[in-house]
Amino acid sequence: MDIKKYQGVFPAFWACYDKNGDVDLGLTQKMAEFLIGKGVQGFYVTGSSGECVYQNVAERKAQLEAIMEVAKGKVTVISHVAANNTRDSQELAAHAEKMGVDAIATIPPIYFKLPEYAICDYWNDISAAAPDTDYIIYNIPQLTGISLTVPMLNKMLENPKVIGVKNTSMAGFDIRIFKDAGEKVRGKDGFVVFNGPDEQFVSGRIMGADGGIGGTYTMMPELYLKANEYVNAGEFEKAKDVQADICRIIQYIAGGKGWLYSLAKEVLRRREGVDAGEMRKPFPKYKEEDIPRIEETCRMIDAAIAKTK
Repeated sequence: MDIKKYQGVFPAFWACYDKNGDVDLGLTQKMAEFLIGKGVQGFYVTGSSGECVYQNVAERKAQLEAIMEVAKGKVTVISHVAANNTRDSQELAAHAEKMGVDAIATIPPIYFKLPEYAICDYWNDISAAAPDTDYIIYNIPQLTGISLTVPMLNKMLENPKVIGVKNTSMAGFDIRIFKDAGEKVRGKDGFVVFNGPDEQFVSGRIMGADGGIGGTYTMMPELYLKANEYVNAGEFEKAKDVQADICRIIQYIAGGKGWLYSLAKEVLRRREGVDAGEMRKPFPKYKEEDIPRIEETCRMIDAAIAKTK
């Protein structure tokens, strides 16, 4: 495994919809071009921020195809392929491998509470559908209701394609124990862990995460890239200051009436001129009363970026 291609800042790619709520592939490609131009290291496609649970298999395939036309060979692409049944997940995994992604990733199956061995079987069945592609486990217990454990990870490490974990639990401790467990089997530089919570990007990196995957990266990629740069240089006080600004921005924009990403899309449009499209129901669009908050968020991001120059 080339660990370097899994290090750095990976925006969790937003879903872009037209006014009818259909996937807009043109806007999808423009956003990919925008993020590549900003210097991100890779994309995490059709995950939580990509609204995978509200999309069908055909829509998810179409988005990946559109993104790969722009991104293949330029940045690392990780495709989240989990669906709530094994057959659809395998179809998405096989398609992702055909498209030439660097890795696939999956959450556990949700709704029914399955035993740990059945979850591992689900993951291994998906991996078998993309036998030549790296595999990353996505741990997000606050949404799935299932927490990755070290025994589960050790069982999955029997599969040689399992090369990492995207950890979106809020416990920084998990990053360290998953990194230790993976390196014990794969060796140093043989296993990656991504920090998931945007609010702890810097602390996650310091705890041992190789990179970060997050939904607000698209709205303010400069800040995450600068924080990552400071961590790599050992300038932790500077990194801490950038993270503080990131946290204040997230806390503020999350206080809107509309869905967070609806406000974030409008921030992106106003600051960068990049149209990320509409939201798909049941997500609520930002309200008229959210406009002052959107405008202030733009000012906060601009001010935070200016401080790093």
